[in-house]
Amino acid sequence: MSRSDIMRIWHFSTAPTIILNVAGWLFLHMLIAFGATRLSRRLFHENQWLYRIRSWEKDGALYRRLFNVTQWKGLLPDGAAWFRGGFAKKKMDATDQEYLDLFVKETCRGEFTHWIVIAVSPLFFLWNGRLAGGIMITYALAANLPCIIVQRYNRPQLLRILAKKKERVRKSAVDSRSGIR
Repeated sequence: MSRSDIMRIWHFSTAPTIILNVAGWLFLHMLIAFGATRLSRRLFHENQWLYRIRSWEKDGALYRRLFNVTQWKGLLPDGAAWFRGGFAKKKMDATDQEYLDLFVKETCRGEFTHWIVIAVSPLFFLWNGRLAGGIMITYALAANLPCIIVQRYNRPQLLRILAKKKERVRKSAVDSRSGIR
């Protein structure tokens, strides 16, 4: 066993390994996405550690400035829409408070899904050497980080809209109680 095969358990020739890598990624992406759509929305909240917007993100401006996210985010596929019960996040379909709350939670679910896909990428070392396994991890990062960036860019935008809506509702309630029209 060579040093590049330290983690490798199964050894296949090149063609079956390539087929296994492609099929493995397709299977893992779909399985994880399907599983994530089945998790309760109560598990996803924008104030949880993983999803919390950090000050260095500048409410998403970092992603706009550093990655020009607004230019390419619409090109990414929306996998959640492929599953019954999935929430399409390609565009905003409504602006009411309930929908926006749901959309925020779904950005957390989407981010979670892509982090899990990245986290399982070392499984590919079970049948790949170090170089091919490294390529599989590079693929996981290249395929999933853009999706995470989009969720982390969209969430503060949605939260800002939601906060304005809530403030208008609160102000309207105060005005109606005080008789102001």
